[in-house]
Amino acid sequence: MIRVPILLLGSAAGLIAVSGAQAADLPVKAKAVEYVRICSLYGAGFFFIPGTDTCIKIGGYLRADTTFNGGVHGAPAWNSDLGQQNRYRDYFVGRARMALTVDTRTATEYGVVRTFGQGDFQFNNFGSSNPTTLTAFPGGLANALSVPGGGYVAVEFLFIQFAGFTFGKSASAYATPWQGFPGNINSSLLGGQNTDTGVNNIQYNAEFGNGVSASIGLDDPTVWDRTAVYNLSIPGAIGANGTGSNAYAGTRAPEIVGRIRVDQAWGLFQLSAAAHEVSGSYNTLGAGGVPTAASEISGHPESKWGGAVMAGLQIKNIPTGAGDDIKIDASYAKGATKYVIATSGTSPNFAMFGDSGFGYQSVGFGATTDGVYLPGAGGTGGIALTTAWGVRGAFNHNWDPYWSSSLFGSYSSVRYDGGANDNLLGAGTSTAKGAYCAAFAVSHPGQALAGNAAGAYTCNPDFNVSQLGVVTRWTPVKNLTFSGEVQWFHLDQKMSGSSVFTATAPKPNALYEFKDQDTVLLQLRVQRNF
Repeated sequence: MIRVPILLLGSAAGLIAVSGAQAADLPVKAKAVEYVRICSLYGAGFFFIPGTDTCIKIGGYLRADTTFNGGVHGAPAWNSDLGQQNRYRDYFVGRARMALTVDTRTATEYGVVRTFGQGDFQFNNFGSSNPTTLTAFPGGLANALSVPGGGYVAVEFLFIQFAGFTFGKSASAYATPWQGFPGNINSSLLGGQNTDTGVNNIQYNAEFGNGVSASIGLDDPTVWDRTAVYNLSIPGAIGANGTGSNAYAGTRAPEIVGRIRVDQAWGLFQLSAAAHEVSGSYNTLGAGGVPTAASEISGHPESKWGGAVMAGLQIKNIPTGAGDDIKIDASYAKGATKYVIATSGTSPNFAMFGDSGFGYQSVGFGATTDGVYLPGAGGTGGIALTTAWGVRGAFNHNWDPYWSSSLFGSYSSVRYDGGANDNLLGAGTSTAKGAYCAAFAVSHPGQALAGNAAGAYTCNPDFNVSQLGVVTRWTPVKNLTFSGEVQWFHLDQKMSGSSVFTATAPKPNALYEFKDQDTVLLQLRVQRNF
């Protein structure tokens, strides 16, 4: 009987020993898991980066576009193979893009510190069936991009904001909030400035309350704010398409830009201004604008300052329906044509061909420049700045929560100073128009005081462009939109008569009638925002 209690006590002691050993093997108490926390300070979609007081939002969109009789961004058929309407042109072109945005914000004693970046992962055809007009992007790698599994990443915005300052690649302080998109989806509505994918800049914005603000900035003009400067003394200064080689000097001064804005419940109004330096490289250049051993000792034209002004207006709460509005802006530029003839890329030159009543075909030209110069005695006396002005806008209407439409349009004008026939007889030139026409006559024979006879024409490089379009959108579910846009483009060129000349291949040497041109495009898009 005594043995049973002893056995029970021994078993209990063993269990206690085993339990103690197991307890000794247990790890130290685990730290609490730090879950992702929602950040409600800056709107929907932000959350705290774990372990920090910084909020982050990841977003973007995925978009697929198809354009018929136009460029990949909805550019009209206004030059190259599309403008010629030859057998090398693509009847349609598609692009797929995913934009990825990263937005971070941190509250500090100086205000919010913000960083923002956007990268576009996209694929479209950068090649061409025409061996002479292959698109060189970037640096001749177009064909390498136009392969199965090809594509590239484009950078839109990359900037830091702190205490009212913005540093990096962002929209210019000159721009309106709608940029070049008052209601359109295409990236080629001319008539005003557009920096919708960002320009390297430094700017400061001051808020005065009640929706009143002002901004001033310094923009890098190299990519966004220049068109071309022509040296009209070089061999073949004006080619078959009425354009010349760019003789811009290197960038020496930033754009000085600014705006004043009133943004309230009724709408928005702003005034913008910009100062732009126009500079030529050298007086003596080889064919194609290539420098020679005589360039540096030949001197150069004095740089000139041009500029631009713009007024923008948005009217909200109009009687046609909830959310409807009107957006419009008007621009004037001297020596800063990119502030009027602006797209999401480079400013276009225009070379469009069509039918003719008596010639092989008709043609319309439009050369986009900031200025031209002709060195030497009887020349232009330096750079003659080009004048441009434009207006664009849209009426945006919501039919119901799922359907909306926009009616948009623009009108732009480019002018070269002087008379249409200055220096026709070689007595000396002193104007941009006269110098241009003298160079144009070398490759386009038949220039005369009146272009009545076949093969005779009057020269005038001025031109106007008009655009009119409508887009309708269907949003069946939130953040998914299907769009269809039709756009008409008209080139009102100022040459008259005709000339026998050798147009850019594959066009033949033939009689071409100078005539206004028209084209129409269709762009389809589906976009999912996230």
